Amino acid sequence: MSSLPRIPRTPRTPRSPLAVRALTLGLAAVLAIMFGASGIAAGNGPQIGRPAPDFTATDSKGSSVSLSQYRGKTVVLEWTNADCPYTRKHYTSGNMQSLQALAQKNGVVWLTVISSAPGKQGYVNGPAADGLTQSRGAVPTAVLMDPSGTLGRLYGAKTTPHMFVIDKNGALQYMGGIDSIATADVSDIPNAEPYLKEAMLAVTQGSPVAHAVTRPYGCSVKY
Repeated sequence: MSSLPRIPRTPRTPRSPLAVRALTLGLAAVLAIMFGASGIAAGNGPQIGRPAPDFTATDSKGSSVSLSQYRGKTVVLEWTNADCPYTRKHYTSGNMQSLQALAQKNGVVWLTVISSAPGKQGYVNGPAADGLTQSRGAVPTAVLMDPSGTLGRLYGAKTTPHMFVIDKNGALQYMGGIDSIATADVSDIPNAEPYLKEAMLAVTQGSPVAHAVTRPYGCSVKY
């Protein structure tokens, strides 16, 4: 059987640098449209240096609390779950309470947020939340109840703990982990860089935050 005749290949014309640049820019434009439409490039979540998302929530005592009512003060948001070993690390060691006391000393508002849904790990009602505050010797300004997860999702809270610092003008200046060592081991606390403490003190002093965004670690928020 005779073989099929070979068809000669047409030599490829090399693209000019201008053509390559045009192709790259065109692809970038398409990606920008795609991701912008989905909100990824647009950055719909909280952003450093931008106004922190305002909210109104009910605290553990049944009172209404709004972020806007604390304008003029530095505000810390702490997502918590009493059954999470990472949360327990910072409460059994007294680390979280010492940070809350430091906040109180510096006129900082500390709002602890519970976003666990009913039936999920960490869910408690108001009286139980107050019992935890008392038994642990915690001193937050208020504990906010968020069983619907509305506030947690507004801030993109991912873990317990997940920390945010808002300045007196209402702008977000820090979001991320409480410190730099992502374990549930109490012995790691003294060796960790205290991201939240550094950010909180910098914001109260009107200084730049050295690490404005860090990786949060802990249990996933149980929405």
